[in-house]
Order: sequence, then C-alpha cells, then structure tokens
Amino acid sequence: MLIYDDIFNWKGFGGKLKLASGKCRLKIYDLSKDQADGLVHLKPIIVIAIDHPDSKMTVRSCSSHIATMVSQEFHVAPGRMQFVEYYPQKTYGRDGKNFIPEIFEAVDFSWIDNLAMHPKLRPLAPPLLKRLLELFADDRAGKP
Repeated sequence: MLIYDDIFNWKGFGGKLKLASGKCRLKIYDLSKDQADGLVHLKPIIVIAIDHPDSKMTVRSCSSHIATMVSQEFHVAPGRMQFVEYYPQKTYGRDGKNFIPEIFEAVDFSWIDNLAMHPKLRPLAPPLLKRLLELFADDRAGKP
C-alpha cells in the first residue's frame, strides 16, 4: 500500500548556504498493509527515491542523508526499511531509438546512532523487484 508519494526536500549541511540540500520524488510503500500475497516481509517499508530535475543534488549522492531523514520524519525503524533508488527508462540517440532501461537498486546502510552510513548498492531480489513493478504499474493506472 502506498502511504506517501510527494516531493521530499532535505536540508543540507551548509547552514545559510544550504550546501547539499535538495529534493527528490519519494514514494513509501508499507507492504505489511497489503497482505494479499500472504507473505510476511522482514523489511515491509519500501522507500523509493527518484531524482528530481530541479534538485542540485542527486539521490545517489545523498542517499544516506535522505534515508536518515525518512527514518526520523516518518518514524520508520531502520531495520524495517528497504531504501531503493529508482531511475526511469531514458531514450537517447537519433530518433530516440536507443534506451537505457529503468533501474531499481537496493541501498543497504550501516546504521550508527540512528544515522544511515556507508551506502552499498545491490540489485533488488527478483521477488521484490516483481512486486515493485506491480506497484508502479498500479500507480500509473491510478489504482488505489
């Protein structure tokens, strides 16, 4: 079940200069609220961060900061959250015939004093990838 879908702004570390501040599209799913598949998920909160074209910072460069803020602002226990970076399909070249497929990448963190540290990227497990593709298709179709 989709529980949040909006532009998420994060404050940077630069005080008045607002260095490293930015924004991204953030989707948060709570898979524990949709038990139709009968599965129990160890990390039922799926946080998907998507680069925003107006942001000066990318999700990739600030994933630790974003994950920390999401955990704090949405009261999500770090051990129950799977952070995912999403990159939509891009076309390029003459006549847009070439493309880079959409990418979902899991990001795992070491949590130290409730701060996400040392992000490590990995491919999503096929069952979770399949579920996210279904959820995205439902979102695009306007289903609740």
